[in-house]
Amino acid sequence: MDLKSNHTAPVLADPVPLNKSRMGVHSSMLPYSSAAFSSDLFLNIPRKKTGILDDVRANSWLDAMKASSPPHRKIIKDSNNDLASTDADVAYRTWLLHYPSALTSFEQITNCAKGKRIALFLDYDGTLSPIVDNPDCAFMSDAMRAVVKKVAKHIPTAIISGRSRDKVYEFVGLKELYYAGSHGMDIMGPVEQFTSGDHPNNIMSTSKQGKEVNIFQPAREFLPMIDEIFSSLMENTKEIKGVKIENNKFCISVHYRNVEEKSWDTVANCVHEIIKHYPRLRLTHGRKVLEVRPVINWDKGKAVMFLLKSLGLSNCDDVLPIYVGDDRTDEDAFAVLREGNRGYGILVSAVPKESKAFYSLRDPSEVHNILLLKHFYVMEFLKSFVYWKQSSAL
Repeated sequence: MDLKSNHTAPVLADPVPLNKSRMGVHSSMLPYSSAAFSSDLFLNIPRKKTGILDDVRANSWLDAMKASSPPHRKIIKDSNNDLASTDADVAYRTWLLHYPSALTSFEQITNCAKGKRIALFLDYDGTLSPIVDNPDCAFMSDAMRAVVKKVAKHIPTAIISGRSRDKVYEFVGLKELYYAGSHGMDIMGPVEQFTSGDHPNNIMSTSKQGKEVNIFQPAREFLPMIDEIFSSLMENTKEIKGVKIENNKFCISVHYRNVEEKSWDTVANCVHEIIKHYPRLRLTHGRKVLEVRPVINWDKGKAVMFLLKSLGLSNCDDVLPIYVGDDRTDEDAFAVLREGNRGYGILVSAVPKESKAFYSLRDPSEVHNILLLKHFYVMEFLKSFVYWKQSSAL
């Protein structure tokens, strides 16, 4: 399959467009460049008098929150009690022409992977685990854990999540993986050959399994500020029923999934009133979550590049990175893999949306339980990879 192919035909756009202001990877910012740790790491985002904050503008937060949190689709059946085709189904099938299923395209992917070393990167929430009302209960199934463990025995595998690194490890519990938390701002990876261990963003450590690892934290200086914001948010939102504030070490998640919609503007205003005093922090949003993050030139895409370099897999023609994710923050990783024809992004989504991914995996809410079957499709894809890798080794 030609990695250079573009999806030029019209597709249904995400109700919240991808942030056009995000910076791509350039040579001076690659993690293996000496410039990667300079003051250029910090973005210079001008602040207008109106108080515009990155993705979410102060005067339209409520619209953005609604757009990024679409309602569940209803299951529609015909007179014979069979699932009926809807306009959404037709739109999804049309969308699949441009973002084909990774399962039905598996042979094409493996043909491209022949003779190459694979590196696999996975998001956690919504990809390996279901999206749930209580983020503390986003557990992956034993079956999913088992297949991820098998994959990691054959392919270098990392999880890159918005959660804190410790929290993701607690959920997954697999020593065979590499972990990047806080959207890639807290990376536990193999010992690097290119970064000095005494760099302030770099910590040489020993994992709980006794393995020497490198901890890379490009936003370490923000920790006191993040803790201060977390305390303020906890105090100022305690009267809002259903809101949950999660400290993910280098970013803070404000979950409003369980907040009545009429109170969403209260959540947004509360966050805005606090963050407006911190020009070095920005606000982004996902599905029913607002996230406070440091203003630095670092994201999941750069985390992928960092890990590839750490694994000795960057700038190699015989390497095929694959990234599977479902969230807007995963688009940074998809974009990095698309640039320079590095590899494949696979978007997990039940609805048509614009993406930098090449392939998709479905979240079929119209057929069965939306979370269990999304789980199933990702797991079947990983199982297929294990089988292919085992067969190709014979």
